Amino acid sequence: MMMEIKTYVVQEGHSDKIVQGFSEPGAVEKAPGFVDLSVLVQKPHKGEEEVVVMIRWESKEAWKQWELSDVHLAGHRQAREEETPEWYISGKTGHYELKAKKEPNPS
Repeated sequence: MMMEIKTYVVQEGHSDKIVQGFSEPGAVEKAPGFVDLSVLVQKPHKGEEEVVVMIRWESKEAWKQWELSDVHLAGHRQAREEETPEWYISGKTGHYELKAKKEPNPS
């Protein structure tokens, strides 16, 4: 299992724009090896909000296939043509391999 974690910092009151963008139906849900996508919003602090998007993939290979897909690359080309909104502060992306997992133990 591989996880891509995107972190966005935006001005307070604008996290809903990031949430909406990742909540709408898109091509990633149809990508082979896609497991799920979760969006978390941290409580506002000092005029900023942090949004974390976690995208789980069955494997690193599935993620790579998505990254190199025509639909994914076209989306990034389109985003580069758009102006950065004034409410956007920063963003970063990390890639992680799942090494351990705990599940409920009812005993």
